[in-house]
Amino acid sequence: MKANEVLDRLVQLGKASWQRYRLVWLVILAGLVLLMLPLGGGEEEVLAESPVQSDFDLAGTEARLAEALSKIKGAGEVTVVLTVANGPRQVLAQDVEEKGEGGEERRETVVLSKGSGSQETVTVQEVYPRYQGALLVCPGGDDPTVRLQLSQAMSALTGLGADKISISKGK
Repeated sequence: MKANEVLDRLVQLGKASWQRYRLVWLVILAGLVLLMLPLGGGEEEVLAESPVQSDFDLAGTEARLAEALSKIKGAGEVTVVLTVANGPRQVLAQDVEEKGEGGEERRETVVLSKGSGSQETVTVQEVYPRYQGALLVCPGGDDPTVRLQLSQAMSALTGLGADKISISKGK
């Protein structure tokens, strides 16, 4: 058989198939066209927050602050108590798919597969706790000069305003 004969034979089979299975071919063609169309909304990256085990250590931070503040002249041994507004957390990457005009939305956390069946989430950002208030107790807590120095140092180290820092005289 020559190439022209093979080609003519394929064309005849195609025409016969079209005649006989026209509806099947139209459904397949419509399916392919629908697969090519982009979906409304698409995928977007959105951030989700979740609690996390981090290296933030409140007791360690209080101890370091107490040690540093105790070196201020006239303060004596300083005890520091800090309160935090929230715990540490991670911001995770998420895929969002919007469907139709009803505003339906599906969120899915992005996960990386690392082989052997292990998976891990994609962390976009780690957020450390925000300090809410501080209490300082020291023997020099009644001296206005010492109080000012302690308040300024604590404000610089934690970002707290003077109204969120309480300084008291201790033993």
